[in-house]
This record gives sequence, C-alpha cells and structure tokens, in this order.
Amino acid sequence: MSLAFLHAHDCSEPHSEAIWGVAWTSEDTALSVSADGSIKQWLSISGQQHPANVQAPAPHTLALVSLSVSPDGKRALYNSIEGLTSLLDLETNQVVSKFESYNRTAEAAEPSWSVSLNPRGETYASTGGSGSVTVHSAKAENFGERLSVIPSGRNKFGMSCAHSPDGRRLAMSSETGQIFVFDLETNALSAAFTSHAMSVRSIAWSPDSSLLLSASEDKRLVLHDVRSAPGGTVASLAGHTSWVLSADISPDGRLGLSGSADKTIKVWDIGARAAVSTIQDTGEVWSVSWRPKAPAVGAAGAFVSGGEDGVVKWWRGAGAATA
Repeated sequence: MSLAFLHAHDCSEPHSEAIWGVAWTSEDTALSVSADGSIKQWLSISGQQHPANVQAPAPHTLALVSLSVSPDGKRALYNSIEGLTSLLDLETNQVVSKFESYNRTAEAAEPSWSVSLNPRGETYASTGGSGSVTVHSAKAENFGERLSVIPSGRNKFGMSCAHSPDGRRLAMSSETGQIFVFDLETNALSAAFTSHAMSVRSIAWSPDSSLLLSASEDKRLVLHDVRSAPGGTVASLAGHTSWVLSADISPDGRLGLSGSADKTIKVWDIGARAAVSTIQDTGEVWSVSWRPKAPAVGAAGAFVSGGEDGVVKWWRGAGAATA
C-alpha cells in the first residue's frame, strides 16, 4: 500500500531560523516555536497568522525548544533553551503565566528542557539534565510550583516528555536511548524500555494511550506497547538514513509520522509496520504533527511540519490509499 500527500500551502511569514516544534490544534490552528525565539499561531486553512489583528508574544532572546498544546486547543505550553516555561492563551495570544525553572529556589530544582501539559489541565511535567521528571502546577495562582519529582533511576539527560492522552501516564526519553513510563497516580516508574542505542529525540502516544512511538538518532522509530511488560517492543521501523527527530501518531491510531535529518517525512502504516509514503523536504525536519480531527473513512488525514528552513508547511492526503 502507498499513500500520496500533497503540499497544501506554507505559512505566510516564515521564522528567521529553524522551527524546533509544531503542533496542529483541535481549533484548526497550528503553532510553531523556533530557534529565533518566537512562537507563532497560524490558521491551518490558509497559513495566515492568527488571530489576525493581535500582536504575537514578543520573541524570546534565546531559542524555544519545546511545545505542548491542550486537547481543547485553547492553551499552549512552551519552553526556552535556558528553561523559561510560558503558558499562552491561544484565544488572546497573550502569555498568562511564566516560570523561571533555572531559578534554583529548591533543592530538586533544575532547568526544564522538555515540557508537557497534562491533558487534564491542572499540571504540567518537565524533564532536563538529571533524567528525572518534575510535576508542576499549571494553575495561574501558583504556576510552575514543583508538586513532585519522580526519578527514573538514571542520571541521563531527559530529551523529551509527553503525557498519555488519558493523563494517567508520562513518558520520558533520554540522551542514551532509554524510555521511561511513569504512573502519575502513584508517582512511580512503571516501565523502562531500552529500545534504542542513541538519543531519543521525540515520543508520541497513540490516542488510546496504549502505544508509544519513539524517534531516535539511531535512524529508527520503535513502537512500544506500554501495557505489556517487560520489553514492550512491538516493532522497529527502519528507512530513514539519518537521525529521526520527530514522531506522531494519527488520531485514528492507524498511521505513524516521522521527520528526519535526512530531509524527509515518512508516513507509516502501524498495522503493516511499513512506510507508505516518503516526502522530500528542503532541509532537516525537526517537528511533525497530525491534524487532531480524525479523517473521513478511507482518507489519510493531514499534518503540519516544521524544520531547518523556518517554514511551517501543511500536507494533506490525496484521496484513498492505492494498493
């Protein structure tokens, strides 16, 4: 089986440096964060900046490296390279809360690198140099307050963290290739996978919170079943010729998506464990994100990408699959 994806359009005003994170929201806008320090919101139908007559937040002096959006598409959490975590109201385009995680006011404090907003809304998680995850308050009155620290048992840099869609678990990946899954109801480590030989740059959950897709510098993606222990590895997806930088799973759970330093985007049939589409881009593809709205039966859906050239690009499936 193969799928065709068409380049629908680009954003109206590219970033001046590489895009390190994109997210397609349930409100059909898209967000991008960049090495140029800016976060921008776009209308997915046109690529125009959104809201039309509202000033975007002033660019940060340093690069933005992590982005997480609430399921209702109304809030976005993002983080700078030195660890300033900000919460953006997407309806007003205003930053409503900030937390300086590098301000060492507590013994367990460490600068945040990757951040993830809990789908349930009242907390967010971060990871960084110690390899632990920290749970913070996402409420306005005490935004950033550290509520708990859950150790992974390995003192290796945390590259990425992501909540399961049901909000019960948090996955974290490390610079040495391990993936840890934490139970947020017991604040304990529930699973550890040694699926990769090199740094895992990105992790994505399936909509039913049962599968985890990881993207690694070892050029592979690995699909894990978090319900089975030990091991949990379901499949290894090979085909990229350089680091895999980003991964996502479609809202119907059928397709995987990956962006790579080999300048391609691949779409994967999760059931068949095979690539069904390869899209050539102009540079390294640092981030990919499916449209959260499930596609019509037989349709492949749509996604957004961002990378080295600073351009947000929208892609859509070109009709039904061909055998």
